[in-house]
Amino acid sequence: MSAKKHKAKIGIALGSGSARGWAHIGIIKALEANGIKPEIICGTSIGALVGSMYATNELEFLEKWLLKLDKRKIVKYTDISLLAAGGFVEGNSLMNFFKKQIGDHNIEDLDKQFACVATDLESGTEKWIQHGSILDAVRASIAVPGLFTPVKYHNHWLVDGALVNPVPISVCRALGAEKVIAVNLHVEALGKPLKRPLPNQDSLFSSLIERTMLTKFTNQVKGSFPDLFKEKQIAPGIFDVLTNSINIMQDRITRSRMAGDPADVLLLPKLGHIGLMEFDRAEEAIQAGEEVVTLHMPYIKSMLNLD
Repeated sequence: MSAKKHKAKIGIALGSGSARGWAHIGIIKALEANGIKPEIICGTSIGALVGSMYATNELEFLEKWLLKLDKRKIVKYTDISLLAAGGFVEGNSLMNFFKKQIGDHNIEDLDKQFACVATDLESGTEKWIQHGSILDAVRASIAVPGLFTPVKYHNHWLVDGALVNPVPISVCRALGAEKVIAVNLHVEALGKPLKRPLPNQDSLFSSLIERTMLTKFTNQVKGSFPDLFKEKQIAPGIFDVLTNSINIMQDRITRSRMAGDPADVLLLPKLGHIGLMEFDRAEEAIQAGEEVVTLHMPYIKSMLNLD
């Protein structure tokens, strides 16, 4: 009688990528539809948010909510404040919404293993959050520098984990994953022309916050110095510069870390058509996630020894 084939413990590393992170939903759904259910879930930034919903069995709720999300509702949940310390968005409205709708959970009480990555702002060290409130952990992991305010967590000021570990393969392995599926959302993010959007198109935060910050100043000095406001070329806005700079950094860090610690399965959904701040395009991102899994399912099963 042949020995029973060992079933490897599977982990999934959900990478950062702002609005493109909704692709994680489609990837998880497609994997489960094919009988692949990761036992270990690790996420960074938007990957931490989606991963937390998966770990608490609330992924369906998140998807339904996102499919109704539009730019007006995004403003409602961003609680923008020009007086906030360390960023423009405090994030309390969004976390309070989730707490009211689905409750909060302690990470150590979940059925699935979960961890998310944040960055210690003072030391620059990588923080793996594996205990305590899952919503507090997610809020720390998504704190994009200059956009979201940093989070005080166990006497440490934490910001976005993508500064140190954009695709947390290493965390999955440390938690006991024998096979790791990694999702890198940055493959098509670079090489796109910087183009300042029209008010009703991309980059909600850019058009909203920049107008709020600059309108008064502009009105005050425009009459005295009209030549300063004759635009000869449309320059990138504040958030174009911020998000693209962080994206370049994350891409370089991801390439370096994966060279030394590659995943068993690497998924690269096609998301170049979705802007980093287009959170209202969830349907397209989710579809892109489903498509990359469907297209590569034979490869995925082979690499996970499931064929």
